[in-house]
Amino acid sequence: MISMDLSSLRAGYQEDRFTPGDVVREVWKRIRERGERPVWIHLIAEEQSIARAEALGPFREELPLYGIPFAIKDNIDLAGVPTTAACPEYAYTPHASATVVERLMAAGALPIGKTNLDQFATGLVGTRSPYGACSSVFAESYISGGSSSGSAVAVAAGLVSFSLGTDTAGSGRVPAAFNGIVGLKPTLGAIGTKGVVPACRTLDCVSIFASTCAEAAQIFEVANGFDFSDPWSRSCGQRKSWPSKGFRFGVPSQGRLRFFGDNLSAHAFQEAVRSMESLGGIRIEIDCGPFHDAAELLYSGPWVAERLAAIKAFFTQRPGTLHPVTARIIGGAQTITATDTFEAIYRLAEIRRTTEPVWHQIDFMLLPTAGTHYTHAEVEADPIATNTNLGYYTNFVNLLDLAAVAVPAGTRGPAMPFGVTLIGPAWSEEALLETADLLHRGSLEKQYCPAGYVALAVCGAHLTGQPLNYQLVDAGAFLIEACRTSPDYRLYALQGTVPAKPGLVYSPSGGGAAIEVEVWAVPENTFGPFVAAVPPPLGIGTCTLAGGRKVKSFICEPWALNDAEEITELASWRAWHR
Repeated sequence: MISMDLSSLRAGYQEDRFTPGDVVREVWKRIRERGERPVWIHLIAEEQSIARAEALGPFREELPLYGIPFAIKDNIDLAGVPTTAACPEYAYTPHASATVVERLMAAGALPIGKTNLDQFATGLVGTRSPYGACSSVFAESYISGGSSSGSAVAVAAGLVSFSLGTDTAGSGRVPAAFNGIVGLKPTLGAIGTKGVVPACRTLDCVSIFASTCAEAAQIFEVANGFDFSDPWSRSCGQRKSWPSKGFRFGVPSQGRLRFFGDNLSAHAFQEAVRSMESLGGIRIEIDCGPFHDAAELLYSGPWVAERLAAIKAFFTQRPGTLHPVTARIIGGAQTITATDTFEAIYRLAEIRRTTEPVWHQIDFMLLPTAGTHYTHAEVEADPIATNTNLGYYTNFVNLLDLAAVAVPAGTRGPAMPFGVTLIGPAWSEEALLETADLLHRGSLEKQYCPAGYVALAVCGAHLTGQPLNYQLVDAGAFLIEACRTSPDYRLYALQGTVPAKPGLVYSPSGGGAAIEVEVWAVPENTFGPFVAAVPPPLGIGTCTLAGGRKVKSFICEPWALNDAEEITELASWRAWHR
């Protein structure tokens, strides 16, 4: 089992435990098991993907994304691969990749294919595509969110390490919330849009989906940068920051909060607010009225005409090829006049000036990413209203030139994810990601292991596929995740143990490594008997995982190390015990 998180892949490459070719083979194995549709529109041939991976050669420290597999929303160009924008009749094959794709590939990242979307990036639901409607990875009956539906699902399902989406009205945030991952919507122009099929050219952003905020930050560091050949690219402005404690976050006044009858989401948001306060934040209630006034302009105003301008010739010549809902929305722009456009521009300038004082009161806003989570049946019954409701907290962000990070923040009821969005002034991405990371990790601590279970890290004979794994299964345990310890542990192959077992030892003074482990949830009522059966020299203690989370784990008594073989440099029991 190869974990697709960036740190695990990088460690595996450094320790020569697998190659980029091995990782791509694992990606393809997972895609075959899940099926190509509806996540993917076009996949690069497996042989070609493996050849590209192997062409990277031995691990190269100078490539920050060496051997990292990623997916690309199919309105972003990848040289030699068709771009469809989820409209087969519109398809063309670009000779060059989008600037952002070129940057990522130059850093060692490996494209796997192009992902599904709401046609022409028009929608927040993920259902407006002839290639099928994506679902949340948590429940098939619930929508994935859109328009970057396939990109979000590809990451959430563990098919790739990260993906690119676009975000004009929330398309890089809503699907992140509905699939329990992180969605970064940068400042307008921070990531170049050359090679991106425009939706609203003045508002479009390339977005990033990742499992954690730290990983999104790593990818953004590579992806962003000024592109002189892109007229919408901007040089980086003054980066915004705020203190780690005592930061001020704005939440809507009670009258402005809308959950569309969803009490589960309302409760989850209040829990997220309390979590942010527990991190040292100061909650400030703000009037979000002007922000929502701006949001109203996006689809009721002339910005819809930008969507028509982007595909005017195609729309005029082949209107019957569009998805009915997409055609209805874009076609509505034909009655918008130049006068309408200028009046809306003036109105937006007034609203923007009205919102400016808010940023003297707060460092960032904390909002629900979406007020509720719809099923496919609910969207099919009323495609326009449900989509409009999903944009209630997202549509104003690009109109007001703000940055945003959508991050998981607990659950909506017992089984579905809930997410919030941190929104800040332009060029606040780094600070937003740092604060969102604290909230996300705190949320994981609460959700990580269900009530009535104990999280236990195993590193040897109890790993999946190893001879004692059945003991966990018989105890009613289930696998939570495959990950690594913090880089402060040594690993030894113990002598005379049957079956062969390792010893995990904490080594804060140096010489340690991040050791491969699996974390299992063991029922409390069977945990005692399980521990009682652990033979010496092993016992149960506590270890620290990568990222700082602490869980129970197998540890080793020091006397057993006298004649043990140290295998720390392998950082994996499987790498030694084959």
